[in-house]
Amino acid sequence: MDRLIIKDVSILTMNSEKKIFENGVVVIKGDAIEAVGDKGLHEKYKADRVIDGNNGILIPGMVNTHTHAAMVVFRSLGDDFADRLKKYIFPLEKKLVDKNLVSLGSKYGIAEMLLSGVTTFADMYYFEDEVAKAAKEMGIRAVLGETVVNFPSPDSKVPYGGLDVGEQFIEKWLGDDLITPAIAPHATYTNDSIHIQKASALAEKFNVPMMMHVAEMEDEIKKYRNEYNMTPVQYLESLSALNERFIAAHLIHVSMDDMDILDKRNIGIAHNIGANAKAGKGVPPLKEMVNRKMRVGLGSDGPMSGNTLDIINQMSLVAKIHKLFNHDRTLFPARDIVEMATLGGARALKLDNLIGSIEPGKKADLVILETDSVNMQPIYDYYSTLVYAANAGNVDTVIVNGKVLVRNKCFIEYEIEKIQQELKALNLKIKMECIYSGMN
Repeated sequence: MDRLIIKDVSILTMNSEKKIFENGVVVIKGDAIEAVGDKGLHEKYKADRVIDGNNGILIPGMVNTHTHAAMVVFRSLGDDFADRLKKYIFPLEKKLVDKNLVSLGSKYGIAEMLLSGVTTFADMYYFEDEVAKAAKEMGIRAVLGETVVNFPSPDSKVPYGGLDVGEQFIEKWLGDDLITPAIAPHATYTNDSIHIQKASALAEKFNVPMMMHVAEMEDEIKKYRNEYNMTPVQYLESLSALNERFIAAHLIHVSMDDMDILDKRNIGIAHNIGANAKAGKGVPPLKEMVNRKMRVGLGSDGPMSGNTLDIINQMSLVAKIHKLFNHDRTLFPARDIVEMATLGGARALKLDNLIGSIEPGKKADLVILETDSVNMQPIYDYYSTLVYAANAGNVDTVIVNGKVLVRNKCFIEYEIEKIQQELKALNLKIKMECIYSGMN
């Protein structure tokens, strides 16, 4: 009998009715949710394994819709550096990024995500096959895109080599139960029109996502206004690159005309408020996006940009920054923020038929947050507690695809200590390179 029962939890189902079961029970069979209900449900099912949630809060696994997980090895470098992408990050990656770095960084980044309740993440970087292998080994669900840029990259000696690498990557991982392969042209300003169209054609050929940074920086807006008399969104629309497979990260500097295009094309949106705020780039029109019922999820961006990979932190930032920006404390009730972190992220990645809510038939990607810590009491509103009081350290249990990966705030099988030791050696190498290059 491959059945697991979770009992004694307050279940925030995030279903269409936002049903809550206090002292609830979830029955898992194999990799899927079999039943959800009140405590009486426990009497109807037999299971070899039972998890006592100890009055915790059970939610769907959180979804990080945009990151570069391997960049955790660079965390805390150049945080206040001007024009950091071109003058700091790209040169650093050129000198140091290889298969080993991506493998090690991805494992460490995935560990951070799992321990904080992220059960699905979307990633775009180099050597994405190493990210996929790390994700598969550690049991997390992932949408992974090989990066395409107009210069020689760490995994390609020629400009745009990521297209060929990406096609091989997609063919290898297509149909996997945890890994959704994708193609990821870095941005409009690092790809020309021909190669953006080639990437879009590749996504169409294999029916996989295409991820891209869009309308993130003011210089990007000026470039396309001066060269094409268009916005980046209008430019992508002119290339027929926008569709429901497209996942756009950031979308900070967008006009109402842009919003009409994005809405019409039903694109997925990765909202990265923490990284955007840290970089001083601006505040996207999230209110308008939500009012239009667009497919918006939350992202951390890379751990060199937002410095954390958890989504609990993002929930708080989204709520507070947008209330402040709009001068409206009633905007984005906590329930809506929790939805963005779970079902909203699933919608953005076109995975909401599988994950994002706790309902029979969906994959068993679940998270229990303990409520014994001092910051979690008292509880009058579960959603407000999650958004305004909880932190990543409150995550107690994490289940992905029916498998318990984290219990009592520790990995069940994975040994993170070994990765930490390897990371220390790599950190020393990175530190010496920064000192040698005058980048410290």
